[in-house]
Amino acid sequence: MTRPLSALACTTALLALSACTTPRDAPVGNPATPAVTERCDATRAQSFVGQAGTPELLERARTAAGASTARMLKPDQMVTLEYLEGRLNLRVDESNVVASVDCG
Repeated sequence: MTRPLSALACTTALLALSACTTPRDAPVGNPATPAVTERCDATRAQSFVGQAGTPELLERARTAAGASTARMLKPDQMVTLEYLEGRLNLRVDESNVVASVDCG
């Protein structure tokens, strides 16, 4: 192969490979699951205060609040400081009981 032809072959191969990738902003997960478009509303998840903090409870609370993500925060746990409107925070006490619910 000559140089111009090998460059063309490499370019074609790269274009073909790039067609197989997904954009970074593409949603991950089950495509049948509708995307959450609402902001987090912690008032709709206040009924979970006083219950044992489990992964199942976290998911139920996330759904109730309309949040896109959720996390359970333990006492003195280091957390990231960025504020995310669509994130629900369940704050648990030393006994792993939900003490408060907020968004951010």
